[in-house]
Amino acid sequence: MLRALALALLLANALYFAWGQGLLAAYGLAPARQSEPERLAQQIRPEALQLVLPAAPPSPPALSAAVRTPPALPAGVSCLQVGVFTERQARTLRPRLKAGLPEGSWSFESSGDSVRWIIYMGKYISKAAMNRKRQMLQQLELPFEPPLSPMLKPGLSLGSFASRTDAEEALAQMNQRGLRSAKVVLERPELPSLWLRLPAVDSRMRTRLDALTPQFAGKAVQACS
Repeated sequence: MLRALALALLLANALYFAWGQGLLAAYGLAPARQSEPERLAQQIRPEALQLVLPAAPPSPPALSAAVRTPPALPAGVSCLQVGVFTERQARTLRPRLKAGLPEGSWSFESSGDSVRWIIYMGKYISKAAMNRKRQMLQQLELPFEPPLSPMLKPGLSLGSFASRTDAEEALAQMNQRGLRSAKVVLERPELPSLWLRLPAVDSRMRTRLDALTPQFAGKAVQACS
């Protein structure tokens, strides 16, 4: 009896193995296949992927060109300039321009170096004499440097200023600290260096500008460079 039961169990296990492996599919005996078509459809297909790269940023030269390019002016509007004027001439013109032109429609722009006054010591007859002055200035804790103008060498400059008034005020303060024998001199004379610039001139403003032309000391009105 036990022998027959063992034989039956062995046969059952063999049949189950054959069924599980699909060996009995030809006889209609096979386990149901587990499949999920909708999940397979959602799977990522590598062959269908496309790599999208971001657009390259503009190069520095392209950016610089974009910054330098001014916006286009409306039709009938132009940028004009008149010059060049000295600072003294500009001071005379400013009230007349304020009275004759709209506020904010014009400005003076520098085109070069302006007048320069310095606090000066020199000329010295020898290098030893200049060195003694250097030591004295160091004791007073006053800064100094060679003047830029060759006409003032050998000598010492204790500071440069845009006006004589500013230079004289600075010299008075240095004298209170014990400075002696220094003076205010003109190192670079006043030169024409200011352009009158009008960035957006229409026909109405051009008429007002033409009325001011006699005040420009013969300087022509021209397109902005």
